[in-house]
Amino acid sequence: MTTMTRDETPVVVSNEAGVEVRSRPIGGDLAVSYIRLPAGTDMSIPLKGLPDDQCQCPHWGFLTKGRMKLHTGHGDEIYEAGQAYYWAPGHAPEALEDSELMEFSPADDFAKVLDHVKEQVG
Repeated sequence: MTTMTRDETPVVVSNEAGVEVRSRPIGGDLAVSYIRLPAGTDMSIPLKGLPDDQCQCPHWGFLTKGRMKLHTGHGDEIYEAGQAYYWAPGHAPEALEDSELMEFSPADDFAKVLDHVKEQVG
């Protein structure tokens, strides 16, 4: 059995605005991620350049704090703290409030998205 806490998970993306993504593989083909997005963070900006300028990795997760708007090709959806979710490929999240998420994603697919985001944020 593999376990990990947020603090044991390495930071893979961070910036001075307070965005923090901690992620590492768990259980083979999955990655677990702990994500903090301050209010006003619009991930559509660092996702530009990916297909449809959106994240193409699916995520299963739980919003532990805050409120998020998910921009998709089918319209926008709102998520609030306490909700579990599935985000299909083709999305760009925006934090409406300071938000914290815990996600499970295909490790290889998410690594590609993270590499792209890191290039965009320098």
